[in-house]
Amino acid sequence: MRIISGEKKGLPLKAVPGSSTRPTTDKVKESIFNIIGPYFDGGIALDLYAGSGGLGIEALSRGVDKVIFVDQDRKAVSTVKANLSQCDLSDQAEVYRNDADRAIKALLKRDISFSLIFLDPPYAKQKIAAEISILTDHNLLEGDGVIVTEHDASVRLPEEINELTKVRSETYGDTTISIFKKAQID
Repeated sequence: MRIISGEKKGLPLKAVPGSSTRPTTDKVKESIFNIIGPYFDGGIALDLYAGSGGLGIEALSRGVDKVIFVDQDRKAVSTVKANLSQCDLSDQAEVYRNDADRAIKALLKRDISFSLIFLDPPYAKQKIAAEISILTDHNLLEGDGVIVTEHDASVRLPEEINELTKVRSETYGDTTISIFKKAQID
């Protein structure tokens, strides 16, 4: 795994030890950023199931100002911190060991909103539609923000969740990327 583009292009990233996480492949990561970017002019991102931190770190390399990383696995949190340090990006990040539900509740208290949210939960524990609904109900996504989900190819997410519309869905092997944005009113 490596950073594909941006300021930190080419730097290697460590994977989380063991088999508890499934890292996003470089091919899938590159596709995600070609769809949503490829570069950013600031903003704050949330990497809710951070794993190794690859998606959030890629966003930082491509111009996002700050990323909040959350994972409940101790090894994942250590890996994110090590990868951030190795890439000299620790000052642009907050890393928390927490489950997604508690993390969302904590974020609600901070009066913060995100321009970019990554949801890549373990395939066996996915409740993506419910989490997107909570995130939008509480205005955690900025008006022109994007939610990127990574899920098992067998999972079919609704075309609309609250005020968000699925604008793109691409499948790579057993992984599907679905991207949600607020519907544009002309």
